Amino acid sequence: MSFSRFSTGLSCALRSTRSRRVLPIGHSPAISFSCRNFHAAPSLWGVKSQVLKDVGEGITEVQIIQWYVEEGAYIEEWKPLCQYQSDKAVDDITSRYEGVVKKLHFQADDTVPTGKALCDIEVEDGKYFEDSPPPAPEPVQPSPVPAAVSQTQSIEEIASTPPVNAVRIETPKSPYATLATPAVRGLLKAHNLDITEISGTGKAGRVLKEDVHRFIASRDSAAAAGPTITAPQTETAVNLTPFQSQMFKTMTKSLSVPHFLYADELNINQITSLRRKLANDPKDPQKITFLSFVVKAVSLALNEYPLLNAKIDASNPDKPQLIMRPKHNIGVAMDTPNGLIVPNVKDVASRSILDVASEISRLSVLGREGKLTPADLSGGTITVSNIGNIGGTYLSPVIIPNELAILGIGKSKTVPIFDEAGQVTKGELVNFSWSADHRVVDGATMARMANRIRGFIESPELMLLNLR
Repeated sequence: MSFSRFSTGLSCALRSTRSRRVLPIGHSPAISFSCRNFHAAPSLWGVKSQVLKDVGEGITEVQIIQWYVEEGAYIEEWKPLCQYQSDKAVDDITSRYEGVVKKLHFQADDTVPTGKALCDIEVEDGKYFEDSPPPAPEPVQPSPVPAAVSQTQSIEEIASTPPVNAVRIETPKSPYATLATPAVRGLLKAHNLDITEISGTGKAGRVLKEDVHRFIASRDSAAAAGPTITAPQTETAVNLTPFQSQMFKTMTKSLSVPHFLYADELNINQITSLRRKLANDPKDPQKITFLSFVVKAVSLALNEYPLLNAKIDASNPDKPQLIMRPKHNIGVAMDTPNGLIVPNVKDVASRSILDVASEISRLSVLGREGKLTPADLSGGTITVSNIGNIGGTYLSPVIIPNELAILGIGKSKTVPIFDEAGQVTKGELVNFSWSADHRVVDGATMARMANRIRGFIESPELMLLNLR
């Protein structure tokens, strides 16, 4: 009930009481009202549900990584509500409403389908009228002023009392709670650690993997210094991190495809020499990686073998089709603090090697910071994975869904080889391992494609003849 209407009814009641004569004790006639507009008003607060909207790219569900709010906390419009993980990227969901969070319908690590309510927020009635208009107030019959109102409680005191639901409830949270990456949170869960006990050395107090490992080492060394207690070993169940969960789904789907494997060794002496010359040029100090040349070589070979850039449309199992894709959006597998991600360099055919190098550098920085967008991660047509940066000479890469081939690059090694004159010389060799979808890609086509790329890598001057 609004205060103005309440005070109006109260004053009318008091005037009516004063106008009547005093009766003997025991008589209590009904009080008559001369004012007829005394009725209830609608509540000043209502509840809105924040619904998970379609995030695009055919995504039908996301996984909640963490909530930035708790039940009872106050949230402003466009402030982050939660962080989610899709099969494309990690991003935040902001609040559409301002008010008090009444209920969280999902917890961290839960999977939320699009169209479902994420949380309920109590808002000021009428502020979001376009979503759901408030119901019209129903008139009620006037009733006498309750005698229970104390004479010591003035009308001003009643008016100054705020509605209970309008009080902003601020719940203090640890400053580290929103600064940990999913990989760090997974490590904390695996070792049953409290993040507030760990001193972060990252930006703005961010707790890094190194901080967690340092804390574990310190704890274990302190435990080793004390008396040795033999305890039974127990197995602990640990939930998958959001990135691990997505990898589980993707790889399960990928390995339903029959893979065809093809490997070869390439001599990269010429391309290494060319890179050294470019690195020594003071006019162009930008570092051009070996991967940049490989990505461009793959694009040039796709012009001759476009099948490897296509995808299969199996929407009709009785009549599958090939979808030929004109642009070469070449994915580059990257190891980041959050896990393995595969952004792609768009339209490599129209880019120079220098452009490719710049784009790979940009994607690498965003990947390390966890700032890659869905646009960076979607639309890939073929993938290159340079595992040799970490180690390993031979590998068997797994095809990514909606692609027909993937190239895995091993670690380079220096070995003695024979040159064209039959003399023993030093050679830098790298293993190129291909996997292809054997349902539509035959061995001969894959071998010809691989040999074409080998020619570009071993004689990089050949790429100049094909550049536009």
